[in-house]
Amino acid sequence: MTSNDDILRALGRVEGRLTGIEENVALLRNEVSDEKANAHDSRAVIHTRLDEQARQIAHLDTRAAISGGVDAQIREEIKGLKETVEKNQETVAPALEEWKRMKSIGYGISGLIAFAGLTVGGMIAYASDGAVAALRHWLKIS
Repeated sequence: MTSNDDILRALGRVEGRLTGIEENVALLRNEVSDEKANAHDSRAVIHTRLDEQARQIAHLDTRAAISGGVDAQIREEIKGLKETVEKNQETVAPALEEWKRMKSIGYGISGLIAFAGLTVGGMIAYASDGAVAALRHWLKIS
């Protein structure tokens, strides 16, 4: 049989082991709580990043929608301007043709005036030779 001393020693050993186990459990609890805190912080950072990315994606979607609307509006305005330009060209075309015709007539008249000037100049040059000869004869200059 076991004596009380043996039982007390065995209990002391068990108590010593329990104290070691309690210390180990306390260390494990501290480590687990540290890990929980780190995991919580890490998840908070991840959620912050995800929220920022979601905001950026929403901003990009809004930008894309606005750009699409602006592109459509610009296309419509360009189409309207193109129609206006074509209509104005049709309206102005007869006046432009008339202007071109007047311009070519002006060139023709300028050519005739130049030709007439050359002709008159040639006649004066020819007549001046005769006039000089007549003047010399009248003044009796050799």
